[in-house]
Amino acid sequence: MINNMNKFIAIVGSNSNKSTNRELLKYMKHHFQSQAEIELVEIKGLPIFKKSADKFVPQEAKDIAKKIEASDGVIIATPEYDHSIPAILSSALAWLSYGIHPLLDKPVMITGASYGSLGSSRAQSQLRQILDSPELKARIMPSSEFLLGHSLQAFDDNGDLKDKVAAQQLDGLFKDFLQFVNIFNQLNNAKEINVQKAKDFSWDKD
Repeated sequence: MINNMNKFIAIVGSNSNKSTNRELLKYMKHHFQSQAEIELVEIKGLPIFKKSADKFVPQEAKDIAKKIEASDGVIIATPEYDHSIPAILSSALAWLSYGIHPLLDKPVMITGASYGSLGSSRAQSQLRQILDSPELKARIMPSSEFLLGHSLQAFDDNGDLKDKVAAQQLDGLFKDFLQFVNIFNQLNNAKEINVQKAKDFSWDKD
């Protein structure tokens, strides 16, 4: 039954209305529905990050944080712009580490699609570094890049991946992520001190 399944939040790392990263996450939601419950979350409605004296966090970011906190893990799909993640994704992660810490010790799987042949490889590498920062401290699944290149031609009319090898690779990585989540749930003894360290961290200190 679905209530016994892991529940994952899938973040669309783009504000494009026709993002192939959204298509990738929709495919995963449908394709893996017998293995996990996946909810897509949009960040395109978030304002650009801005520090304030009262550490104001917009309600949209708080709502996303609550979903992440209630989940068993997070999947992030990022495009690549100028060898980096989009500004909207960077801004969203800043909000999610500004006085709130929903990603702390949360298992994360990184995926990505791009129009070119490299499949957002540089953006995924940068995203790993950001998620490992003191303010976020997510638990990123190691050695697990899924790089979907030429993404405009990657899906058929039903939204399924045309490339069977790519589909098989994603199947294997998702199974690994399920195991990663289950194993990590048993290796979470330092969470309380990690939470305190994140709360004590300040962007205003050099």
